Amino acid sequence: MAHILRVASFFLFLTKLSIGQREVTVQKGPLFRAEGYPVSIGCNVTGHQGPSEQNFQWSVYLPTAPAREVQIISTLDSTFAYAVYAQRVQSGEVYVERVQGNSVLLHISQLQMKDSGEYECHTPNTDGKYYGSYSAKTNLTVISDTLSATMSSQTLSKDEGEPLELTCEASKATAQHTHLSVTWYLMQDGERSKATKIISLSRDFMLIPGPSYTERFAASDVRLDKLGATTFRLSIGRLRPSDQGQLFCEATEWIQDPDETWTPIAKKQTDQTTLRIQPAVRDFQVNITTESTFTEGNPLELVCLVVGSGQDPQLQGIWFFNGIEMARIDAGGVLGLKKDYKERTSQGQLQVSKLSPKAFSLKIFTAGPEDEGTYRCAVAEVARALRGSWQVLQTKQSPDSQVYLRKPAARSVVVSTKNKQPVVWEGEALTLFCKADGAESLLSVKWWHIPQDQTQPEFVAGMEQDGTVQLSASNGELNNHSNTRLEKMNWATFQLEITSTTVTDSGTYECRVSERTRNQARDLSWTQKMSVTVKSLESSLQVNLMSRRPQVKLSNTFDLSCIVQADYSDLKVPLTVIWQFQPARSQVFHQLIQITHNGTIEWGDFLSQFQKKTKVSQSSFRSQLLIYDATEEEAGVYQCKVEVYDRNSLHTNSPARASAISSPLRIAVTLPESKLKVNSSSQVREISISSNTDIECSILSQSTGNLQLAVIWYFSPISTNASWLRILEMDRTSVVKYGDEFQTPRKKRKFHAEKVSKDLFQLHILSMEDSDQGKYHCAVEEWLLSTNGAWNQIGEKKSGLTELKLRLTGSKVHVSKVYSSENATEHGEVAIHCSLESSGSPASLFSVTWYWSRENSGSKMLVHLQHDGLLEYGEERLRRHLHCYRSSPTDFVLKLHRVEMEDAGMYWCRVAEWQLHGNPSNWVSQASDESQRMVLTVLPSEPTFPSRICSSASLLYFLLICPLVLFILLLVSLLCLYWKAKKLSRLSLNARKENAFWMDLKGAGDRPTSRREEEDEDN
Repeated sequence: MAHILRVASFFLFLTKLSIGQREVTVQKGPLFRAEGYPVSIGCNVTGHQGPSEQNFQWSVYLPTAPAREVQIISTLDSTFAYAVYAQRVQSGEVYVERVQGNSVLLHISQLQMKDSGEYECHTPNTDGKYYGSYSAKTNLTVISDTLSATMSSQTLSKDEGEPLELTCEASKATAQHTHLSVTWYLMQDGERSKATKIISLSRDFMLIPGPSYTERFAASDVRLDKLGATTFRLSIGRLRPSDQGQLFCEATEWIQDPDETWTPIAKKQTDQTTLRIQPAVRDFQVNITTESTFTEGNPLELVCLVVGSGQDPQLQGIWFFNGIEMARIDAGGVLGLKKDYKERTSQGQLQVSKLSPKAFSLKIFTAGPEDEGTYRCAVAEVARALRGSWQVLQTKQSPDSQVYLRKPAARSVVVSTKNKQPVVWEGEALTLFCKADGAESLLSVKWWHIPQDQTQPEFVAGMEQDGTVQLSASNGELNNHSNTRLEKMNWATFQLEITSTTVTDSGTYECRVSERTRNQARDLSWTQKMSVTVKSLESSLQVNLMSRRPQVKLSNTFDLSCIVQADYSDLKVPLTVIWQFQPARSQVFHQLIQITHNGTIEWGDFLSQFQKKTKVSQSSFRSQLLIYDATEEEAGVYQCKVEVYDRNSLHTNSPARASAISSPLRIAVTLPESKLKVNSSSQVREISISSNTDIECSILSQSTGNLQLAVIWYFSPISTNASWLRILEMDRTSVVKYGDEFQTPRKKRKFHAEKVSKDLFQLHILSMEDSDQGKYHCAVEEWLLSTNGAWNQIGEKKSGLTELKLRLTGSKVHVSKVYSSENATEHGEVAIHCSLESSGSPASLFSVTWYWSRENSGSKMLVHLQHDGLLEYGEERLRRHLHCYRSSPTDFVLKLHRVEMEDAGMYWCRVAEWQLHGNPSNWVSQASDESQRMVLTVLPSEPTFPSRICSSASLLYFLLICPLVLFILLLVSLLCLYWKAKKLSRLSLNARKENAFWMDLKGAGDRPTSRREEEDEDN
């Protein structure tokens, strides 16, 4: 039955867990807000079982009546508010904003001093039963508005370039801890909502410039200084026309709420200062440069140059022809043409442009007699007005320039290249000129190409007298992407340009000029040839990879230089450099970085930290990688690949013209040489018993860099031939770890380490006793932290030996050295003995410590019986398994209960003698001795039937639970049988009584009934 009750309780517990608990939370207080400013308080409910949209009711408990609830507003009942708040709720000054179905904000638009109090948020129950919390409270305190911001209203007139300083006073006298922020604004259209932020001092005392003033702030042209406690000065070093307008400053007071968010509680703006700026006027001169004569049909260009003015003038130019305006271009580049010249511009015969900030161009591509006359230009310096229009500051005109039509002269024929060199590199442009001087007439030209080792000429391009151009089929249609272009420079000069040459373009080029005359039956022709060679880019391309430090120390810097050698280095052809890396113990090269011909750097996804520690420098024919803080991950083989592109085909995704790869270069990363030195002198010291002593570990020198030291203290007892025991280690992070033999609380109290300085470590030994005699030394490890977070040990040194001996005053303890061995049966008991050869002095007490070890494992302290009879276990779990006691004055016993197979091994004891010394007297260890090792062998026990049952958990549960279940079923069956039998008996008795009743009705007077018959009937 108890089991059934436990199951029922468990299901009841699960049912409770499945029911959510309602919880209402409100913004943590206390909240401080200034009078006259708004406040918002949040409220949230969770764990509800009703609809997703919950209702909220807000009330306040005023300080004058802290126990009286004053209702403010409700999302459920519009008549919820008391009269003191009803009018403010109806006017919208107090309202509730629903953020989510279970979350709202209470807003008070304009706080009054009487609004201070404890605010409560209540949620009506929608869950059917009450379970959880339904309201929460927070405190709101309304404080006086003490913020002030003042600046005298004034009107200032300044010249462009002059400095400006304005100050405003901003202060607060709030008792609470608040911060102040100050911001200066510029307003150019009279509306403060569109004011431009100049600079601000944030509540965290950070200077933040506005977007329009970021560059001027970085150049220290715009500043904000705090002078004293309440004065804030705006300084502008050089005023610009765009600074004109109304300036004012705004102060904001901030307070930190208990949830650690900063909230503004007050804000004030000063009066305006009107600033007018007069743009600077700079003197300049205007001249026209052009040839005084031109030939009909040839281009005519006039350039209007401005001499003087400032560095960045805003200029607009106007062109005049014979005193009449023909075109103008304003400071923003907008072109305006008169009617007669719009048509010529649309046909491509006229162009008006701005060559530079101080140069305007007028170009007539095909000049005629109508273009002969007087030209003049006018230049006006302007400044941008407030509403975007241009304000003219001053205007200057150039002298008149007279241009005349030139008559043709005698001619001769010349064929040449542009650079006078018949040799070009692959990808370089080849420009050939064919010029026929003499009497001016209409000419046509044809170019032919005879490739090397061939005799048959190939047609390249031609131009008819009317300017029609024909290209060979291999060059395609004449368009912006054609590789071959033929242009007419003037009436008798023709230019053939191959924009991007290949090796196949080598050979002889022939220019044939033809002239059609009226007196000749056929055209007159002149021919000129020139041999041209196109050299391959790959023919002289070489790539060398070198490093000044192929072997680099860990955390040092190494560099790699990829040097490109080519005969065409003066061409500055586009290069793409690809750096590749093959890690140690790998056969695959990975791309580290690619520097494209346009300067774009593309990092590979191999070695993600490479980008953070590498500096890339690139020049025309040299690429260099500077790699900082080298780690083992950067060790391996490097190589660089160079691809040479054609400048004229960069935008057509053409493949590289040539490529070359360097020889691999292996970089080895080694650990730096350690400069660690530790004091190696040895010493022997005699210490009085129970006194304290220190052992020093002195660092004489150490390496530089991001290094840490680890110090390990070792001990070798005198009485045994044991190896060095690790006492404790103070690792590189100053964490102390004790050795296996020194894990007991007593050992930890006795030995502790201290870092006295960066060069001195000490081991403190408290209450010196006999077992502490032996040799001590320290081992110092030097660790280097690399940039990838890995620690590398670069050195280790050991100190000299310090031997500690006791000045003993007591008798010598002698423990029996007889070798023994014991056999024990698993799950049985065994007793191990340790005996003294003599009982010692009557004034002495003895303590014993038992040890255990197994082959290929260290020793472990099991139990320590102190001289005063207290037991100290090496591990708390051994308390039930071991018992140590003194059976006689010379005999100590260690008893093991329920021996396990793991208990096999060697056992031995160490006995110490204790005597009273000093005033006041203290028990002091005088001497100690160890026994021989006793070998314990554990034999397995024969399993019995009960043990087999107990070893099987499932069988044990079956044997315990099955009888109980059968007994319960039997009991229920017996109860059922008893209840059925009782019911049948009651039914039988009722039937007999009914029969007797009817018999009495039929013949009660016929015959007498004897008592025996009655009894039989009853039975």
